[in-house]
Amino acid sequence: MPASAFSAANPVVLVGAGNMGGAMLSGWLKSGVPGSAVVVVDPGPSPAMISTIADAGATHVTAVPADLKAGVLFLAVKPQVMEAVLPAVKSVVGAQTVVVSVAAGKTLAFLEKHLGEAAMVRAMPNTPAMVGRGVTGAFANARVSAEQRDGVNALLRVSGPVEWVPAESDIDSVTALSGSGPAYVFYLVECMAEAGRKLGLRADLAMRLARETVAGAGELLHQSPDDAARLRQNVTSPGGTTAAALSVLMAEDGMQPLFDEALAAARKRAEELAG
Repeated sequence: MPASAFSAANPVVLVGAGNMGGAMLSGWLKSGVPGSAVVVVDPGPSPAMISTIADAGATHVTAVPADLKAGVLFLAVKPQVMEAVLPAVKSVVGAQTVVVSVAAGKTLAFLEKHLGEAAMVRAMPNTPAMVGRGVTGAFANARVSAEQRDGVNALLRVSGPVEWVPAESDIDSVTALSGSGPAYVFYLVECMAEAGRKLGLRADLAMRLARETVAGAGELLHQSPDDAARLRQNVTSPGGTTAAALSVLMAEDGMQPLFDEALAAARKRAEELAG
C-alpha cells in the first residue's frame, strides 16, 4: 500500500498531533502522502502544527465527523487519556480500517474492548522520530492483511527503521529498550559531563564535550558496518586510558546489571499501564 493509496475516501486519521503525532505527520507529508488524505483530530494543536496542517491541505477537526471512516486510524495520544479518547473515535473504524496505537502499555485487548474487533497494530516509536532518526517496534494482530501491514509499515518507516516482533508481549520489552532508550542516552551525557566537571573542566565545556562525543559516536555506529562491540574494541588500546575506564564500566557491578535492572523496571511499568 504505497503513499498514493491514501486518499480523501481512504484517509489516514491521526488522533493526537503532539510531539510524536506531529513528527509522524510531517514525515508522511514529506514521503508523499497527500495532505488531502490526512485528517488530524486534536482539540488544541500548537500554532506550528496548525500551520503545517493548513500548508499541506490536510483537514483539522476538534471532534470526529459523523460520516468519517479511516483507512488507517493512528492513535498518538498518551496512554493515560486513551480510555477517554477511544469512545469518541469508535465511529471512524470501518470494515477496511487498520488501527495503529503508539500508546505504551495499552494492549490490543484494551483497544478491542473500546473499538470492537478490527485489524490492529501496536507500535512503539521513540523520540528521535522527530528528526527522522527513530526506530519503531511493531506487532500486528491476525486480522491485519499483508496489504494493511505494508501500508502501516510505510507510515511508520518515515521516522526510521521498523522492527516487527512476533508476540504482543514483546512490545513491552521494546518500550523498555528503544521506546524509553533515548532518555537513558541523554542521562549518560549528563553523567559524563558531571564526571568531567569533577575532573576540573568548566561545566559548559564538559557538557559540550559529552554531548558531541555521544552524538558523534551514535553517528559512527549508524554509518559503520561494524557492530557496537567491534567499534568499542577499536577505541580500546591494551593498557590505555579507555581500557582503564572500561574496567570500571564492565565490572560485575558495572553498567550491565544497572541496565538489566533499569529495563526490567521500565517493562514492569509498561505492563502496569495495561491496567
